[in-house]
Amino acid sequence: MNDARGSSDPSAVRSLAVTTDDLVTSLEANRRGDDPVVLRVTPPFYGRMRARIHRTGGEASDYADPEPIHLDPRVFVGDDAPAYPEPDETRPEPYEVEAHHERHTEAVRAWRSAVRDHLREAVALPTDDGPHEVDVKYLG
Repeated sequence: MNDARGSSDPSAVRSLAVTTDDLVTSLEANRRGDDPVVLRVTPPFYGRMRARIHRTGGEASDYADPEPIHLDPRVFVGDDAPAYPEPDETRPEPYEVEAHHERHTEAVRAWRSAVRDHLREAVALPTDDGPHEVDVKYLG
């Protein structure tokens, strides 16, 4: 493809814009659900692109070559990020359903806030020539 219409080569990308809420939602969805959620970069590729939340599986592709890039949301988060709280970790003693629900809800709320402090400034896109590092700009 030519520059005016974008490129079929993902190495044309210099930066990705990601909505922070989309990223946090996708991280949480992957911990809670069965359908994988990714951040998707859709061709044609330009210098500045947007990665949007996308549920994978069962989709008919409108893209021949190249296909969209699916990025696991964990690549946007540093290794030192807090882990998503597990229900067993928030279980009160003595056990009460209402208290457990409240504690877990608060732990998830705190995690959603804290994980935002551990976002990577760059990620690697897969290309035919190997990983291609791009800057990440977070929105919101």
